[in-house]
Amino acid sequence: MQPGVFGPARMPVLRDAPYAENSNDSAWLANADRPLTGYERIFGTVATQRSPRTRGGIEDVAAMAGRGGLTVADLQRQQFANRVPVGDMAAADAAKACATALPEDPEVCRVIGAWDRTVNTDSRGALLFDRFWRRFTGTVKPADQWKVPFSAADPVRTPNTLNTEAPGFAQALKDASAELRAAGIALDAPLGDHQFVVRNGERIPVSGGTESLGVWNKAEPVWNAAGGGYVEVAHGTSHVQAVGWDGSRCPVARTLLSYSQSSNPASPHYSDQTRLFSGERWVTSRFCEKDILRSPALRTVVVRG
Repeated sequence: MQPGVFGPARMPVLRDAPYAENSNDSAWLANADRPLTGYERIFGTVATQRSPRTRGGIEDVAAMAGRGGLTVADLQRQQFANRVPVGDMAAADAAKACATALPEDPEVCRVIGAWDRTVNTDSRGALLFDRFWRRFTGTVKPADQWKVPFSAADPVRTPNTLNTEAPGFAQALKDASAELRAAGIALDAPLGDHQFVVRNGERIPVSGGTESLGVWNKAEPVWNAAGGGYVEVAHGTSHVQAVGWDGSRCPVARTLLSYSQSSNPASPHYSDQTRLFSGERWVTSRFCEKDILRSPALRTVVVRG
């Protein structure tokens, strides 16, 4: 045993819970109804503010567990639900306060108010809100961003209520709208027109959003206004799997590798699964012999000698 390594007995453990969820965060709220405590600091903090992505993930997974009868199809839908928890918390307040903060530019207020609060490729207003939120959180101190502060007694629902009176709110709106217009991007342009990756000259729209927006389907893209918007995704959703059982001996499994399998531009697998990811389509993984034999792509190679 390597000195200093923590054994299983010292790790946080959650047993017999109706759900467990983790979004690159502490073990504390793997289940919000049964918070884990008493473990070593290396496994994360306790009773501290959670990321918007953790909060949104807990809400979604707890709701699925509450409904019961979970299927692989439910997991597939969740992957591409593309709900923006921060949008649910802040967009309506931002649109309402916008009329006072930015009376000379009602189009900004209209677009944010009409946004469906998702980051689907056809979502209009998502790009404007994303650029606004980056500027708002980049210039306004965390303690000044919300009117209701974090409470360890209600960690999933706090902090909340956007502080539209914070210094920097109006400027963030102005800067975001000016940035898009300077790049020749309409404020209500569909997200996928300006959030994409390029593979062999082909622009492939990408859904998803950042950790700071709380999006399950994470995308951390690179902004290049001169190139058309978010022209590459540095990291985020990578290997995805939705796995379950339907009563048979064989697992039901759907997978995706958003980056595709090959880094060779000459390979047919350079962008195939990236296109599937863009279209919210999945690969069927086959484990049992009967499923393998049923595959239309089956190719048998006999090796001798």
